[in-house]
Amino acid sequence: MTPSLLWRGMLAGLVGAFVAATVALLFAEPSIDAAIAFEAARSAHHMGGEEVELVSRATQKTYGLYTAMLVYGAALGGVFAILFAGMRGRVGRASPRGLALLLGLAGFVAIGLVPALVYPPNPPAVGLHETVRLRTATCFALIAWSLVAAAGSLLLWQRLAARLTAPDRLLAAGALYALLIALAAWLLPPIDEVPAGFPASLLWRFRLASLAVQGVFWLAMADLFGRGAERLLQARPA
Repeated sequence: MTPSLLWRGMLAGLVGAFVAATVALLFAEPSIDAAIAFEAARSAHHMGGEEVELVSRATQKTYGLYTAMLVYGAALGGVFAILFAGMRGRVGRASPRGLALLLGLAGFVAIGLVPALVYPPNPPAVGLHETVRLRTATCFALIAWSLVAAAGSLLLWQRLAARLTAPDRLLAAGALYALLIALAAWLLPPIDEVPAGFPASLLWRFRLASLAVQGVFWLAMADLFGRGAERLLQARPA
């Protein structure tokens, strides 16, 4: 049954990625264009010229955007299906669609929301070229730590099944996750490289759009996969 779930997960990831890329095109890309215009004006003022684009903006925000998102969605959809297969029957009496939506919510929080709260996403013109590697490494380290913290919180939630009620277990697991994330935020280096004069409203719009893209992707993928998995599991004989 896992292969059937796997291809459904990859298909759901592709659909979710396509929807998320469309949201990014409509809401995030205008902020990126404005940020690039700000950076170009600042570079022209300080260096007297503009950098030559290796890849045009038209390609970046159409073919490039959709290609990157579809690859990301297919890979994450496959991992999502494997996690669903491993978690099925271990989360109370949740239906297949309910379990998929719970996993989607957990994925959005652990991969999208929490890392964005610690290291908010920034458009072009925000950040120094000298710190690209540092910013990339800290971002991936935080995502990895967030996933480890989520797994530890889930393990605690399961271990307390015989001792506490479901709400108390949820509070304990949530407290552990928050504590581990706070520890990571304290240990990781702070990064604040917003240049002087950069429009605060533009930065805010971009960050909101980035969260919206993540939210739409996880919701669309989880719901589509949950519907498909529910039909598959109900059609199989007991």
